[in-house]
Amino acid sequence: MQPFLQIGISDLIKIGILSFPVLALAACKPPPTDAGLDREMPASEPTYASEPLASPDTEGAIWAQSTEANRIIYGVPGEPALIALACIERDGQSEVMRITRISPADEGAGALLALIGNGSIGRIEVDATKQGRSFVWQGELPAADTKWEPFNGPRQATVTVPGAGMVTLNASRLPEELLSECRGIPPVVEAPDDEPIEGEEPTSEESSADEQDTSETPLPPVS
Repeated sequence: MQPFLQIGISDLIKIGILSFPVLALAACKPPPTDAGLDREMPASEPTYASEPLASPDTEGAIWAQSTEANRIIYGVPGEPALIALACIERDGQSEVMRITRISPADEGAGALLALIGNGSIGRIEVDATKQGRSFVWQGELPAADTKWEPFNGPRQATVTVPGAGMVTLNASRLPEELLSECRGIPPVVEAPDDEPIEGEEPTSEESSADEQDTSETPLPPVS
């Protein structure tokens, strides 16, 4: 047998004694876990690339016709507009409604605009769209889409974009009229109260009044 393989019993005992503390120490420690990583890396709160804006004051704000056709704007008279709503016509395609939240947006950003009003809720995807030298929030959908229903009525509505605050839209018929026009629905014309509805026979009092007016009207002389 080779000399380096000649290990005696005493040598084995020494090796066992020396290794025992190391094995005992390893057996007392728990296995590694990810718990420490969780404590060192707490969940981060949502952040925006730019500072979130406060909701604007819309006291006295109104809808008004824009200088562009089929477009209305909303804001306080004498101040920059907050919202723009337009009907976009494209050849060979259905008309679409476009909404613009005129508020600074970061290039490449996207968000979900919440539209609430007139008993309906709509959520519309908007993207940072270049307008002039800056970017604003803008999105569009077919006019027939039900997400536009919050505009289909005369009551107050709200427009909210994360980071751009909530805009309260004071009651107006203009958004409803623009939406109906973009959908190809003719406007409803209400008959005056003093005129009979088409197809309805006049009352006896109305008939006698008409006859009286005719009899009192001087006739032209007969030549």
